[in-house]
Amino acid sequence: MDGEDSSEVMSEVHVGCPPHSSGPHISCFTISLPPEVEPSRYNELFEAEAAASVREVLTLDDDGDLVLPRRSKQSTRCFNVTIQHNITSLIPSVGLQVWKAELVLADFVMHKMCTSSDFNGIISLELGAGTGLAGILLSRVAWTVFLTDHGNYILDNCAKNVQLNSGVFSHQGSVHVRDLNWMNPWPPIFSLGNSSASQERYSWNSSELKEVQRASVLLAADVIYSDDLTDALFHTLKRLMPLGSKKVLYLALEKRYNFSLNDLDVVANGYSHFRSYIMGEGEHRRFERESFPAFVGKCIDLNEFPQYVREYDRGNDVELWQIKRSENES
Repeated sequence: MDGEDSSEVMSEVHVGCPPHSSGPHISCFTISLPPEVEPSRYNELFEAEAAASVREVLTLDDDGDLVLPRRSKQSTRCFNVTIQHNITSLIPSVGLQVWKAELVLADFVMHKMCTSSDFNGIISLELGAGTGLAGILLSRVAWTVFLTDHGNYILDNCAKNVQLNSGVFSHQGSVHVRDLNWMNPWPPIFSLGNSSASQERYSWNSSELKEVQRASVLLAADVIYSDDLTDALFHTLKRLMPLGSKKVLYLALEKRYNFSLNDLDVVANGYSHFRSYIMGEGEHRRFERESFPAFVGKCIDLNEFPQYVREYDRGNDVELWQIKRSENES
């Protein structure tokens, strides 16, 4: 997404990343089937790398003797997803990194795929897809997945990850990496064949714009960090969600706290701005934006689905929201 902030930021997610490195890095994320989930639906996928190695770190005790690590019994029902990402980036390019909320969304997508047929054969649109991890996993069962973001560097990196993980896809499904700038009105301008090669690669065509209107599942992860972008996101949703099929958005976010001089306290201002757009189920409060269509949201308990991605700690500040357009809005 566009921005003028020149601050450099770093995600907590560093799977095998070398220290003091800021350029592109390739990590293998292990997707492991929890013991309580039956593997029968995706045997061919989870057995593809059944002999995944267990990482060992050799250490010395206080006397200088070698400590031999105990081998824990880890599930061999797993497969790897290869993701190219940056370890650090400027704020406008945070889509080049992997963020914790993206891994929570990936857990949720995997659980729905493994325990239900809700996502089978759907058309899906991921907003602010970044590295594309969640959408790439969803492409296993979806008919079409549109991975969208803004900026050639981010889109090139997302397209690279699609290429690296082509073996994850279903033979019938298709994955499209497309440019979508929330600051511009919906629908995006489709290609007329007179753009540059880089712009052409990520441009929409008229048939894709018709198909994406039939998307029933929208995904987004870690897109709540700028009030301007949050406003732009909900204005895009305002135009998009009434079109075609009935839509639901699954949005994962991480609360980020800062000290506020106005409040003289540590507050999550970006989160509060996000919540101003969402009406809880059964809630009938008056919105500050009277002309804005209300969105109804439910915060999903993360304990409802187990962890599939091994290499991270969920922590206490990540939330997953199910968001729909209010049925009272015309």
